[in-house]
Amino acid sequence: MKKVLVLCTGNSCRSQIAHGYLQKFAGDKAEVYSAGVETHGVNPKAIATMKEDGIDISNHTSNNILEYMGIDFDYVITVCDNAKERCPYFPSRAEKFHYNFPDPAKATGTEEELRLEFARVREMIKKYCFDFVNEHL
Repeated sequence: MKKVLVLCTGNSCRSQIAHGYLQKFAGDKAEVYSAGVETHGVNPKAIATMKEDGIDISNHTSNNILEYMGIDFDYVITVCDNAKERCPYFPSRAEKFHYNFPDPAKATGTEEELRLEFARVREMIKKYCFDFVNEHL
């Protein structure tokens, strides 16, 4: 079974969404983790946008990358430029991937506009995760 780590700045939105989709699409082919170079807690809007698509991430926790230093990951996926730049050295053979998704938590506007931005980014991440699983797992 492959081990996949999704890394973002605060492990609150993008990495949590990717974690949910990778887990769903990979099934028993991978063990999925997510972490941040900081921890900001799981964003309630990320939980809500995933619930809209039938995935429950309400039990996810916001974890710091240092908690996983002893795990030999096969893949590390950074989902924002900040995490890619600040990611500590991983003493492993992990193959690294990067995609800079927009941060929906930085969006402004009405509640409906925020919901739509989270859904837009969710769909981008969903497609990336689907493709990743099909190509690498």
